[in-house]
Amino acid sequence: MASSGRVVRAAGALVWRIVGRHLEVLLIHRPRYDDWSWPKGKLDSPHESLPMCAVREVQEETGIPVVLGLPLPTVSYKLAGGVRKVCHYWAATPADVDGVDVAALNARPRIKPASKHEVDEARWVEAKKARKLLTRSDDLEPLGALMDYFEDGLLRTWTLLLVRHGRAKKRSAWTGGEASRPLTPVGRDQAKALVPIFAAYGVHEVISSPWLRCRATMTPYSDACDTVIVSAPQVTEAAARDRPAGVRALVGDLLGRPREATAVCTHRPVFPFVLEAVEARSPHRVAKQLPQENPYLRTGEVLVVHVSRRENRRARVVAVERHRPS
Repeated sequence: MASSGRVVRAAGALVWRIVGRHLEVLLIHRPRYDDWSWPKGKLDSPHESLPMCAVREVQEETGIPVVLGLPLPTVSYKLAGGVRKVCHYWAATPADVDGVDVAALNARPRIKPASKHEVDEARWVEAKKARKLLTRSDDLEPLGALMDYFEDGLLRTWTLLLVRHGRAKKRSAWTGGEASRPLTPVGRDQAKALVPIFAAYGVHEVISSPWLRCRATMTPYSDACDTVIVSAPQVTEAAARDRPAGVRALVGDLLGRPREATAVCTHRPVFPFVLEAVEARSPHRVAKQLPQENPYLRTGEVLVVHVSRRENRRARVVAVERHRPS
């Protein structure tokens, strides 16, 4: 059990699909409690990330590998003995196991199915009917948010993960040039721990500053899913200092049109220009959640940006979240 004090952390997802004009969601039945709920569960270890926990639990309990989308409201309630359980939820879609998501699935650890004693049925249900079938009233909160996104035409999203490279050797301790400054052992561990986070969001394209510490941060994931790292010289520190418009143009293009999930790794001094491009497509409620002060992100931290576009409308950022391997 992964806990902090009297809090147990858990994660799950509302897996959705559209059939005709109707939104359907995937519920599970647990025979031990004779209840209908969302697939979810506790962290496997103190080091498991919440996104990986969510996709693992969904696949264990439903047999369906999924890719995470928008974050949904967190549910919190008390367990026996006064312990509080906090469950983080995402919208999720079934993975394209024969297509673009296969690389990300290959980067995930092996996932074993739950026993029939734990979950004996997974059922697709129209979202409006799910309101009545769900046993716990707390489970209605993430469902309500999911339905709002659907009704607003914003549930279909694409995801951009903006990554600050892992901890690198100090500038003062490195006699080589900036382009060759390497990661420390801590930084290399951070790079490895990012793999399941990227895999949970189905990262398909990997883009990086060509400087070593950024490429090394993305290498464990590219190796795990056999994906080539695409170099982006415009997001090095030197290029961003000389031509910040190049950074804004790259990020703006990635945000501006639907695409497979993409991760971009860059440097702390580049993030003001990265965030300007994100803010330019963000409504006020999202913009105020963006990092505002240096260092913007910690080493090895990821800003996950969810983007959607209504028909014949400009793409806009719907939600952001931050994750860093523990």
